[in-house]
Amino acid sequence: MSVLTGSSGSSWHPVMTGDTTAPGYWLNWRVMICAIWLLISMILALFLVLKFEGFRNSRRFNRETQEETTSVLYEDETWKPCLKTIHPAWLLAFRVVAFFVLLVLLIITAFSDGGAIFYYYTQWTFTLITIYFGLGSLLSINGCYRYHKKASGDKVNSVEIDAEQGTYMTPALVLCNSTNRDKGGLEPRSKHHDRQIAGFWGYVFQIIFQMNAGAVILTDCVFWFIIVPFLTIKDYNLNFLIINMHTINAVFLLGDAALNCLRFPWFRIGYFFLWTIVYVIFQWIVHACVKLWWPYPFLDLSSPYSPLWYFSVAMMHIPCYGIFALIIKLKHHWYSTRYPHSYQCER
Repeated sequence: MSVLTGSSGSSWHPVMTGDTTAPGYWLNWRVMICAIWLLISMILALFLVLKFEGFRNSRRFNRETQEETTSVLYEDETWKPCLKTIHPAWLLAFRVVAFFVLLVLLIITAFSDGGAIFYYYTQWTFTLITIYFGLGSLLSINGCYRYHKKASGDKVNSVEIDAEQGTYMTPALVLCNSTNRDKGGLEPRSKHHDRQIAGFWGYVFQIIFQMNAGAVILTDCVFWFIIVPFLTIKDYNLNFLIINMHTINAVFLLGDAALNCLRFPWFRIGYFFLWTIVYVIFQWIVHACVKLWWPYPFLDLSSPYSPLWYFSVAMMHIPCYGIFALIIKLKHHWYSTRYPHSYQCER
C-alpha cells in the first residue's frame, strides 16, 4: 500500500497466511471463540443503547421526577459554543475548515491508492469524522441563523418596551443591555421547558461525535504504538500523508470538543463497539468470499493467538473511550472554574 510508505518500491502488504475462502479456515475453535467475543460485545452494546437511549420517550424526561434522562440533547447544544462570550460563528468557522481539510485529505488519499483504502478501519473512521464535521457545519449554519434571529428580536423588543414606558435608549445602550442579558443566561439550568429537544439529525450528530471519540483514539493508538514500531523494525518509511491522517483527525476532534456544548454520557460507548463490530463482520464476509490478505495482522483468524488478539482489541475500546471521557471532564472542570459565569455546558 503506497500510502503507507514513501515509495512504491518499499510498499508493504501483510503476508497471506492461508486461503480465507476454504471451509477449514472458518470451521475451527479459533473462529468460534472470536465469534463468541463478537456476539457478547454486540449484545452488551445493544443492551446499553436500548436501555439508556430512551427511544420510547420522545421528551427524554422521567415522568415521575420531571428530571432529564442521560440521553437528553437540546437543539442548541449542537451548535452553541461552551462559553457565552464566544459567538457561534467561530464554532461554525472551525467546523467548516475542518470539514474541507479532512475531505481534501480523503480525496487525495483515494486518488493516490484507489478505493481499496476503504478496506482499512482508519479510512472508515476518517470518513466518519469527515461526515461529522460536514453535518456539524450544517447544524451550525442553522444555529447561527437562529442566534441572529433571536438577537435581532431581543433588540427590537427592548426598543418597543422602552418606547411604551416613555424612555429612549440609543442603539449602543440597547446592544449593551442585550449583551448583559446574554451573559446572565437565558434560564436557570433547572428550567428547560423553553428549550427545544434536538431532532433526528441532532441526535445522529451527537452519536457520531461519541463514536468518533473512541474510534479516533483507538485508530491513532493502534497506528502509533503497534503498526509504526512494526514498520520501523521492517525498515519502511511513512510518508507525510499517512502521518497527517493519523494526527489531524485527533487534533480537529479535540478542538471541536473544546469548543462545543455536546454531552458525553458513558452508555454511548455501545455505538463505538457496534461501529467496530460492523467493520469486523464486513472483513469476515469479504474474506469468506475472496482470498485476500488481512488489513491488520491481529484480525487474521489463522493465528492460534487470534482469540487473544480479538479479546485484547475489544478491551482496548474501554480505555480509549475513557480517555476521551476524561478529557471532557477536565474540560468541564477547567472552564467552569476559570469562566464560571460564561460556561454554559450541561454536565
